[in-house]
Amino acid sequence: MKPAPFAYAKARSLGHAVELISNSPGEAKLLAGGQSLVASLNMRLSSPSLLVDINDVSGLDGITVEDGAVEIGALVRHAQAEHSDTIARHAPLIARALPHVAHPAIRNRGTIGGSIAFADPAAELPACLVALGGEVDVAGPDGKRTIKADDFFTALFETALGPQDVLTAIRVPAARKDTSVGFAELARRQGDYAMVGLAAAARAAGKQLVDVRLVFFGVGAVPTRARKAEHAMAQGAIDDAVKALADDLDPPADIQASARVRRHLAGVLLKRVAGQLQGGDS
Repeated sequence: MKPAPFAYAKARSLGHAVELISNSPGEAKLLAGGQSLVASLNMRLSSPSLLVDINDVSGLDGITVEDGAVEIGALVRHAQAEHSDTIARHAPLIARALPHVAHPAIRNRGTIGGSIAFADPAAELPACLVALGGEVDVAGPDGKRTIKADDFFTALFETALGPQDVLTAIRVPAARKDTSVGFAELARRQGDYAMVGLAAAARAAGKQLVDVRLVFFGVGAVPTRARKAEHAMAQGAIDDAVKALADDLDPPADIQASARVRRHLAGVLLKRVAGQLQGGDS
């Protein structure tokens, strides 16, 4: 199929991008990597009146560490982040997740900001952002603001972004000496969306874990924290944490897997990630 007709504009600056989408007479969409947008246009799942190309907007493609946080610009490509020494050192959870994002050709063009803004419930990076207790920087007609990751993903493919907002960066706490992270997912083929995935972060306190955050993806409309399982993990009770998933998760059934299978797979991943958090190679 071919997309419905639309107008095209190239933004010269961040302010210009906000102006263009604010003045659009109909729905406007931002074009960055386009890895999800172009497919939705071709299938006519999205029919914007205007595409605003932000690829030439300066200042959105950097990776920096400042004041104990790692900031990743919205236009940073997945491949750029995947091969970044800064990400590997200061955001190891994101470094673990990136090789699982689609295929190399997609990672070469897809952007970090696009993945977060698209908010696919089976995507890796939204779950990582929530697991790390991160933030999202946004620019809009009323200025700039920051949204906590816990409040950003609101419903299926929906976020706290307004129709005239531009996501400019994400920010996560830089890893410390006591930071422990874990990541695993199960997909039918490498590069496919995960049937179930888990991004986890905690702090090591001797042989115990504190501030445990277990965020599953592919099991609901948004990245899902397993709070009862988190509590059990902090007590060192991994089997109890697995049992708690029956209360924490209400996964959907589809052609990929039944709800029962998804919940079982979530428990399998939790045991694997528990080994990673405790310093193993599981």
